[in-house]
Amino acid sequence: MEMKKRINLELRDRAPEEVTELVLDNCLCVNGEIEGLNDTFKKLEFLSMANVELSSLARLPSLNKLRKLELSDNIISGGLEVLAEKCPNLTYLNLSGNKIKDLSTVEALMEMKMMKRKRKMKLVHLKDMRKRKKKRRMRMRMRMKMKQAQNWEREKRRWACHT
Repeated sequence: MEMKKRINLELRDRAPEEVTELVLDNCLCVNGEIEGLNDTFKKLEFLSMANVELSSLARLPSLNKLRKLELSDNIISGGLEVLAEKCPNLTYLNLSGNKIKDLSTVEALMEMKMMKRKRKMKLVHLKDMRKRKKKRRMRMRMRMKMKQAQNWEREKRRWACHT
């Protein structure tokens, strides 16, 4: 099922302005880009686009209220700077299973988030990074950078209640 059709099904006769949660997992996006999602989703707080073959976040609309974003099992390799501009209140980001090869891709996002917005992202999940050679070192650096994610299990249970 294509992403546009899935969004229409998920709306369930509601206006996009009323939707706070949107799950688009396992649908297909055309050319690896987001389609059907626009600025009318003003109250959206949770968005899940897991396993949709997404390669670019360039067409992500401004989602000022978005707090949790699931992007696991896609083919994203960069362009995460868009998230800092389009989703200023983002506190949870799952990027596991993507083609992120370099930690600097995520570090740029974290630095922009911490310095410009004076807010700290609670969790960036980077399981299954493609670059296996330096995987252990990269994990250690990420853990040091994100001290606020020490209680991973507590966060996971809390967010599980919202999904």
